[in-house]
Amino acid sequence: MKPCAVMIMILLLVFSSVAWAERWAVAVSVANVRSAPGEHTDILWEVEKYYPLDVFKTSGQWYQFRDFEGDEGWIHKSLVSNIPTLITKKEKCNIRSGPGTGFSIVFTVEKGVPFKVIKREGSWTYIEHADGDKGWIFNSLAW
Repeated sequence: MKPCAVMIMILLLVFSSVAWAERWAVAVSVANVRSAPGEHTDILWEVEKYYPLDVFKTSGQWYQFRDFEGDEGWIHKSLVSNIPTLITKKEKCNIRSGPGTGFSIVFTVEKGVPFKVIKREGSWTYIEHADGDKGWIFNSLAW
């Protein structure tokens, strides 16, 4: 019985580390996403402030992450912080003056716009863009 319990513990540790992911966000105006850890590796794309990242691997000072579309890349840890953020995942998202569809639309954004989370209220989240624009978004519109 003991060898079986040890094997189960080992398997749990292995599979839990594979599934591990921690949410981080870009903390600078613009950051490069790289193909591998290192400042001389290829730049795949750029991300803006508050862009959320699910970090699942580290290599020295570098984080490997997956984004809201499932794309993967590497980013230097000095460029991210543990800021609560979200990103729009629908083609057209109305940002409202209050937490409900009865409130006026303050502005509209397309898919892939990151925001800092200020507070949550039921199915709604009060957000702020890097440029200072604020409003409420329905939770199902964001990742």
